[in-house]
Amino acid sequence: MIALLLSMTAALAMPQATTAPPNPAIVASEFIYTTPPTPQCHASTIVETPGGLVAAWFGGEYERHPQVKIWVSRHVAGAWTTPVVVADGVQPDGKSVPTWNPVLFQPRTGPLMLFYKVGPSPSDWWGMVMTSTDDGRTWSKAVRLPDGILGPIKDKPVQLASGTIVSGSSTENDGWRVHMELSTDGGRTWRATPPLNDGKTIGAIQPTILIHKDGTLQAIGRTRNDKIFTTSSKDEGAHWDPLSLTDLPNPSSGIDAVTLKDGRFLLVYNHTQKSGRDRGILNVALSADGRVWQAALVLEDEPGDHAGFSYPAVIQTSDGMVHVTYTWKRTRVRHVVIDPAKLTLRPITNGEWPK
Repeated sequence: MIALLLSMTAALAMPQATTAPPNPAIVASEFIYTTPPTPQCHASTIVETPGGLVAAWFGGEYERHPQVKIWVSRHVAGAWTTPVVVADGVQPDGKSVPTWNPVLFQPRTGPLMLFYKVGPSPSDWWGMVMTSTDDGRTWSKAVRLPDGILGPIKDKPVQLASGTIVSGSSTENDGWRVHMELSTDGGRTWRATPPLNDGKTIGAIQPTILIHKDGTLQAIGRTRNDKIFTTSSKDEGAHWDPLSLTDLPNPSSGIDAVTLKDGRFLLVYNHTQKSGRDRGILNVALSADGRVWQAALVLEDEPGDHAGFSYPAVIQTSDGMVHVTYTWKRTRVRHVVIDPAKLTLRPITNGEWPK
């Protein structure tokens, strides 16, 4: 009887789908808001806190507009709260500059963290962080990160068994170059690795980090080379192998991935099609080893000039469900809940997504 009540409670708390699920693995699919608070939005992030899900993104007239701000919504009683502004780019002299790429992160101990960027462009932005002790209801004053530390550039950090936090970061002022930022004191202080690539042979940014069963870390991410990159570390992120390219095609669009509780890896990304739709298709792939990936799900597939589904964020919550948020045509943030146990896998051969 107790198990039945718990099951019913969980079902009632689950976000309700706005359309009929197109795949048995999709538990729910919804917009975080139906009436956009801004003309455009982008770069969402999602996290599970003790009080429930929290999502954030940047929104304004358009990307790079000086009035672009960071917005937050919380999932409460089965629905998303009305989005509110929690950060902007107003400077001490009163001038406004854009904000970019929020990243939510909940360490095992300590407050919820919200990282974001401020600056006129990705070539010369700087990192900011603010914290919340009440699961995203209220936030501290924003603090600028030290010089040389940008914070997670798009995707969530990971916290290792040792407590070390490894954050994937990158720069765009000297080619596209990846580096890592590490903290051993819960995010109070950080140190950065040297760049992992020269920005020329492989131009890469926005790494997401996977944790293998033997403790090896793997980072994968976006490149200018038409494919997703990969690199590995065997010393908790202090040193990394040279970047190499995977077989997964990608139109230089942001990706995200997560290590599932069963040890597999789940990736959300735009799998480039020969039709050239680029960001018109958004895909989910699974891998047992981080090298060979199988097609699992297509979240969006729409041709045309107005199609655009990009910059996914993905987590697995304590109940085993996978939550994905992503930019939907630059006007909304879509939230999809996936049951990974119900995914049907098919091989990806020669980089071609199976029909």
